[in-house]
Amino acid sequence: MLEIRPDKTPLSPMFSSFPDEWPGAGLLLLRAANGAGFLAQGIVYFADKHDLGAITSTIAVFMILIGGLLLIGSLSRWAAVVAAMTSLLSVFPWFPGPRVGLFETPITTMLAAVVATALVCLGPGAFSLDARLFGRREVIIPRTSVNP
Repeated sequence: MLEIRPDKTPLSPMFSSFPDEWPGAGLLLLRAANGAGFLAQGIVYFADKHDLGAITSTIAVFMILIGGLLLIGSLSRWAAVVAAMTSLLSVFPWFPGPRVGLFETPITTMLAAVVATALVCLGPGAFSLDARLFGRREVIIPRTSVNP
């Protein structure tokens, strides 16, 4: 049964934990690899000028935006959801793509989708903008005097 509690916001499941040290560094590497791949793929879309229509330009801008968000770690889980869906869609032949690119074969495309899905499951890590904005906080509770 679904329980709605007033102390939980709808965004709280998206920002559950921000591991630091080695796990955080691993998440940073996953984000950097996937983000750089999407950023490079978006640039390849613009470099391939043979078919730069409105749909292809929109896809290129989305890929550059997704790559940038993953690299800096802002809205990481939402960007990873869009990255995974874009990767899965690019497998289909009707999806417009450049002649040459990183996601040319289904294997690399599925690998990018798996890494993006892992980022959705694990979160952005401590070395991200999300952790800076929504991460752990030190709460100082002032001492109160007890009156007898």
